[in-house]
Formats: sequence, C-alpha cells, structure tokens
Amino acid sequence: MPDPAARDAAEEASAFSHPAVAPDASAAYGAHPDQVVDFYAPRDGRQSAPLVVALHGGAWRAPYDRQHLTPFVDFLARRGFAVANVEYRRGRGGTVAGRWPETFDDVAAALDAVPDLAASALPSADPRRIVLTGHSAGGHLALWAAARHVLPPDSPWRLPVPPALRGVVALAPIAHFARAVELDVCGGAVAELLGGEAEMKQRAPFADPSLLLPTGIATTVVQGRADLVVPEPVAEAYVEAAAEAGETVGLTLLSDVGHFPLIDPSADACAVVAEEVAQLAW
Repeated sequence: MPDPAARDAAEEASAFSHPAVAPDASAAYGAHPDQVVDFYAPRDGRQSAPLVVALHGGAWRAPYDRQHLTPFVDFLARRGFAVANVEYRRGRGGTVAGRWPETFDDVAAALDAVPDLAASALPSADPRRIVLTGHSAGGHLALWAAARHVLPPDSPWRLPVPPALRGVVALAPIAHFARAVELDVCGGAVAELLGGEAEMKQRAPFADPSLLLPTGIATTVVQGRADLVVPEPVAEAYVEAAAEAGETVGLTLLSDVGHFPLIDPSADACAVVAEEVAQLAW
C-alpha cells in the first residue's frame, strides 16, 4: 500500500506542476485588486456555450490565488465551456484564513456581476446556462453562493430569489463547518474565516452551507476517498444534512483519489469533474 502522505504530496505536486494559463479577457467587479474575474473562451470556437463560474481553493488564505486553478479552467474551456475564474479577498497575509466580511462580500458581488461582465468580455458565454464550481475552500464558497436566497433575513448577502444557476459541482468542499472543525481541516481555517472561535456560533448561520438547506439548486459533490486535506466525512456530513432537510445532493466518491487530482488536468478524476459539470450545463 502506498504511503498516504507521500501520495498526497505527489498529487499536490502534479496539480501544481502545470504552467498558469493566461485568460482571454479580464474584468473588474470592484476597486480592490482582488476583485477581478478572468474569462476563458471555449477552445472549440463555438459561439454559444454554458458558462462555468469557478472559485479556487486554498483555505481562504492569501498565498493561494486563482492562478493555481487556471490549468483546470483551461481544461474546462477545452471541453467546450466558457469559464469565469473568480478572484476574491482572502486572509490579509501569511496563514490567516479569509476575511470577515470581505471574502463573502466579494463572492456575492462577483456572482452578481458575472452575467453582465461576461456579456461584454466573453460573448460566447450563455448566461442562461451557468454552472458554479469550486475546489476545497472554493467549494464551500460555491455552495454558499448558491444558497444566498436562504440566508437569514438580516444577511447583507441574501437574495430575494434563487440565483439563476443550472447547478453546483462542489469539489472536496469544506461544506460542513462542525465536522471540519472536529477534524481540524486546514489547521483551524474555519474559525479564522469566521473571525475567531468566539465569533463562530454567531456567524456560522450566515456562512455554513450545511445550515443553509434546502436550496432547491441542483448540487453534486465530488470527493476523493483518499483525501487527507478535506476528508470524506466532511462531504458526507453535508450530504446527510441535506437529506435531513429534505433535499437530495449527489455525491460522487472516487476511490484512491486525494484532494488535488480533482483539479489536475493530467488526472482521470478531472475528467470525471468535467462530466459532472456537463451533466448540469447541457
């Protein structure tokens, strides 16, 4: 049996070995340098394609930006999708995870702006066929963005109606905060995202996807069973919470797959992800 830690390290190295892919266009959705969306046109030249909106991971921490997701984004573009790669404000430096409320401000603003930005920057994108995806912390943000219409009434991010999405494909998402805290996912990142342990109870109802159910949005979670970064029990806890709320969430479990192959174009798991996106987009 291969050493799990060694396999995880090899998978991470493979995912980060691909050179960054430059976008076809970029557009700002705010004044901050991180408030930007990069657009990738479908590589097959089609004039109308579903738009995949992608949110990168990295435990909501500053060193991990959208650049590491560009090989995956390009992979989707080569599969015939138009893609929007969203940047957002993360921790203010070092190992601090996220900013409250700026991380959520940005994701909400970006998702609200993307249809109009795409109409100008990427005319081949069809705003009537939007699929939201995200990896790890980005998977959390994707699930959260799809649930804004069920946020508490006093939330500044609440939408009056469900977002116009074909669905969500969340990749190894940090989708259930209580379970993630129990497992110390990403070294206390959940507490940091919410502003500290003292703030968690108050802010979790505004940020934890497992508390924002049901959404009525078609949702699929793709999870590697050998994931050491965001372990399988986190995804299972979210799916169970959805079931308890009366909603069915698809769960695709990949044997002998860790955290990073889901966004690695050289891994078979990445093709599975593209197929899950296609099932919702087309």
